[in-house]
Amino acid sequence: MGVIVYWIIIGAAAGFVGTRLLKIDLPLPQTIALGIVGALIGAVVLRMFLAVLGVAAGFIGAILGVAVLVFLYKRYIDKT
Repeated sequence: MGVIVYWIIIGAAAGFVGTRLLKIDLPLPQTIALGIVGALIGAVVLRMFLAVLGVAAGFIGAILGVAVLVFLYKRYIDKT
């Protein structure tokens, strides 16, 4: 149960960082949701390659996952 809360917190932080780095303005709930999904995707992929780094790999993977999701969001959904 604690791991789920951990990934929610990491995902929310990664969503905030990722949306600010890529200069996308989303409401807070979407930012958090984007961060959580990105954290799960990025952490799983990056942990396979960088298992030695532990928690740092998860956070880096979360930010990379959010960056990919924000890119896809801007490209296919956000038509402003």
